[in-house]
Amino acid sequence: MGNSPREWVDGSAVRLDRRDPYLRLQSVTIYVRDLDRSLSFYLDQLGFQLIFDARIQPGRRFVTVTPPDGTANLTLVAPEPGSEQYKLIGRPMPITFVTEDVIAKYREWSKRGVRFQFAPRLKRLKYEVHVRATQSADQSAPGAEHAPIWGGVFTRFKDPDGNSFSLVSFDEVTHAVEAQRRAATEKLEAERRVIRELEIAKEVQSRLFPQFLPPLSTLDYAGSCIQARQVGGDYDDFLDLGSPQRLERGATRTLAAAAWHLAFVLADISGKGIAGALLMANLQANLRSRYALALDDLPRLLKSVNQLFYENSPDDRYATLFFAVYDDHSGEFEYANCGHNAALLFRADGSLERLASTSTVIGLFPRWECATRRITLAPGDLLVIYTDGGTEAFNDADDEFGEDRLVEALRRHRDLCPEALLSAVVDEVRAFSPHEQHDDITLIIAKHRGS
Repeated sequence: MGNSPREWVDGSAVRLDRRDPYLRLQSVTIYVRDLDRSLSFYLDQLGFQLIFDARIQPGRRFVTVTPPDGTANLTLVAPEPGSEQYKLIGRPMPITFVTEDVIAKYREWSKRGVRFQFAPRLKRLKYEVHVRATQSADQSAPGAEHAPIWGGVFTRFKDPDGNSFSLVSFDEVTHAVEAQRRAATEKLEAERRVIRELEIAKEVQSRLFPQFLPPLSTLDYAGSCIQARQVGGDYDDFLDLGSPQRLERGATRTLAAAAWHLAFVLADISGKGIAGALLMANLQANLRSRYALALDDLPRLLKSVNQLFYENSPDDRYATLFFAVYDDHSGEFEYANCGHNAALLFRADGSLERLASTSTVIGLFPRWECATRRITLAPGDLLVIYTDGGTEAFNDADDEFGEDRLVEALRRHRDLCPEALLSAVVDEVRAFSPHEQHDDITLIIAKHRGS
């Protein structure tokens, strides 16, 4: 035996760098008299798994089984009586099965009726091995020779046809298996921690979305964010500009003038998952700490938000943002579209207006200017603000859902209330793209119902 048992355990590893082509033992042939009897022995008594059982030609049946770890296969063949292969049945097989505990396996298989030739025996011997420098840091000296004590327990057992096999365990194999078990346990625990942390992050982020909708006398509205992962980078909000705390946040207009104003916010952060969620929380904090300025000077507010987002995010991160202030008395709607999808405004007469960009994205440039536009919402008008998670959803033919399908869906269901209309649109997107969702789908829908 010229190699360490450690090499036997690690030798099946796949090399990710592809320097050496992957190679493994696929199958060893065992000749038996009765395939069904042998199959019952390997499956029921040894606990092996069936891999293959088929007739490849009349009278020729091949059965393949594998030990529980699946690293090698045994092909059972019933040769014709009188053939040379038939004469090989019932002989000692040069096949060795390795386990971490021969005693436990001996007891388990004995209870199942497996015939052992002798009870497990202990053997210890010294062996010399040339240790490769790449195995570990403490074995880095090329050509280092050492003679450790190698301990092993072994026995032999027979199948129903008298074919005999060795069953052994080595100290190093046992230690290696135990190390693999510990590593698997640690990996599982780490995965559980990640899942739990993501659940906490999802719960925390859910509190960043609107918890209630401030009532308006002329507008029914609803918003929803359906995330592709546990957490995401889309952000929608409804900010009550009539809050008594607004003056404490730097606003100058009196509460009476602000009581009937509401801000609509929809943003899409570049990036998904945890990274997108952290930037989303950053943007939400920046907006919520300053939104009271929206009535005084909306461009000034957004310029301040851009500056903070630019300073607190990586160079390649940015956000598209749609921010609007609605006057519940006059129906006036002042908005800034910062590189976001054009919002869709369906007028009561059936015409469609697109509220296109008024400035570029936020967080990408330190010097940034923002313009706003004003429109008036009238009874029967329908406003839809959305992110691209729905329109960029793909079907099996690699076609996008697209804005045209979105417009058609909105026209088809526009008589529904905002909550029902929102659900209907999402259902159509999911029916079009039923596979895994790849991006957050977020919409705000508002309908002017009149005074």
